[in-house]
Amino acid sequence: MSTERTGRSFQFLRDGAETPVDVTWDEDGTNGRQNTIASVRQMISEAMNAKNVAFLLGAGCSSLMRDRIERGIPTMLPLASEFCREAMSETIAAATALSPGEAVDQANGGQFEVRGSDGANHVVRPEGEGEGEGEGEGDDVDADADAAPPQTWRLTAEEMAVLDDLGVDLEDGYNKNLERLMEVLFGQRFVLTRSAKAAHGAQLQLVNGIIQKVQDFLWERLTAGAFSRGDTSVRDLYEKFYRKLVLRDRSLPRPWVFTTNYDLFNEIAMDRLGIPYANGFTGFVERRFNPASFRYALAEQLDVGNRKWAAVDAFVYLGKLHGSVSWTEDDHGLLPIRENWPVAEASRMLIYPTPAKQNASLASPYADLFREFQSRVVREQSVLITAGFAFGDEHLNNIIYQALTIPTFRLIIFASPDSGGDIAKLRKLGDPRIWIIGGDGPTEGSRAHYFNTIVEHFLPQRPSERIDEAVQKVMRAMAPNKDGEA
Repeated sequence: MSTERTGRSFQFLRDGAETPVDVTWDEDGTNGRQNTIASVRQMISEAMNAKNVAFLLGAGCSSLMRDRIERGIPTMLPLASEFCREAMSETIAAATALSPGEAVDQANGGQFEVRGSDGANHVVRPEGEGEGEGEGEGDDVDADADAAPPQTWRLTAEEMAVLDDLGVDLEDGYNKNLERLMEVLFGQRFVLTRSAKAAHGAQLQLVNGIIQKVQDFLWERLTAGAFSRGDTSVRDLYEKFYRKLVLRDRSLPRPWVFTTNYDLFNEIAMDRLGIPYANGFTGFVERRFNPASFRYALAEQLDVGNRKWAAVDAFVYLGKLHGSVSWTEDDHGLLPIRENWPVAEASRMLIYPTPAKQNASLASPYADLFREFQSRVVREQSVLITAGFAFGDEHLNNIIYQALTIPTFRLIIFASPDSGGDIAKLRKLGDPRIWIIGGDGPTEGSRAHYFNTIVEHFLPQRPSERIDEAVQKVMRAMAPNKDGEA
């Protein structure tokens, strides 16, 4: 964490003010420590000492652009744009002499536009993987040489035709959110499976094929990126996050981390740090979802004779609200959801609260996870900190709005203060319990509300972090190599 003067500032909206305050990135500032990153960090540290603390991590936390390359997983907007752009290329190719590859360029004039989490529109070339957080946001994105779009998940002309027959226009919002497309596809499949008409049988087969291709596409983007080829940038960022999170006073309840992401960055980071966590699954050989495990705590025995126990400091509760690439479903009675990695095939992963998110959330495991989220944020003296989350999930939004009816609840949002949608509505409330932090980051091209900046600069710096870093250095430097030499 640098104390060098940068002359840059970010925006901090609090105390119900109509306009945010400009806060300098200089640690000491020019007029004492008022309106400096140090003062904001201290305020966040005090908020994190509340009785109940929870984080809500959105897709932006697993996306990290560095050197014009996506190091993690693109957010939903560029993912949906890429899939739908490829799909529409087949329709153009069928009506012209162009090849599907040439039709990709034709679909959007050789480029497409995405709206970044900074609220601005950015032009991205078709072969790019999309945009995310971190360095280089706003630049045209060059392709990763190993990430050329495969042909296997490109929709055929027949599949595009059945979407047209069903009234599904990919340009009508589906090119911004693939979950919305999956909700519609699952709903259509539900209707078609209950029809006795022969024509609907053919449509059902095509709809199933489209669902499979969306799953294949997401599977590839979630499992085959720079992070799968040795790039540890995103994983290291999650490790730093959890090192800062777990050091709470043992007299306070353990923190909760909720995420809408399907990836395994949270689990891998905690496994590597040796942090035990409860994610709703129990067992070892066959790990199955059992919501009762969220009631469990981890304790160490202090006195064998007197049976004295104390809660373990480093323990986290993890709730994956939209599922995970490591979850599958079988016919095991009351506990059908398994956690298994690697999953044998993309079609078996359980990552969609579908056919309609609001309704499907009534079924396990989503019902249990949403209930845990609601239970945590509506408690007295609760703080919810959101990062990489654009408030695009209506179900989660409603739970957060319910929590705002509790006087002791506080909501800290890392997002651009001039964001639209529900963030703009929250800002207009003028509620002193709502903080919005965002804007320019400490260096050129960085943003204050991106996950890497949050972890590096806003989360409180614990004295023991230097010891943790020293331990990690010893483990890396002193571990014997394959020849037995240090």
